[in-house]
Amino acid sequence: MGRHRSDPMGIARLVLAGLAVLFVLALVVVGAKALFNSLNAKGEEPTSPPVATSPNQNANAPQTLLIRCVAEICPAVFVRIPGGDILQNRDMSKGEEMGFIEPELDVVVGDAGTVEIQVNGQRRPPGEPGSKDTFSVRPGST
Repeated sequence: MGRHRSDPMGIARLVLAGLAVLFVLALVVVGAKALFNSLNAKGEEPTSPPVATSPNQNANAPQTLLIRCVAEICPAVFVRIPGGDILQNRDMSKGEEMGFIEPELDVVVGDAGTVEIQVNGQRRPPGEPGSKDTFSVRPGST
């Protein structure tokens, strides 16, 4: 009777193959879960462009700032409360509006020619296409 010796390289190959199979199975499970979650996500795509409003806005309060995107993409629209929270920091899509009621805001628009802006109900003069527009909204400002 002969003894069989274990081949260490053969065992290592089997262990690596097993780990590879486990890794592929884990990827399949994670991918399937992500797909399932994305298909079952609440809130379908809106049929009209979204209107961004500040968190404490109510229906009766007048807007101190209204930004409307009039180009296909309005790049780098940034709105914040001075020394405080950032309310918006993103690109906008054509027809999208952002309205805010905070009395003081700092605003930066990456391309001033792509937006229409109202401050305290008054339309701001349009900016130069391709130029950055930076301004502050204060009570009584336009």
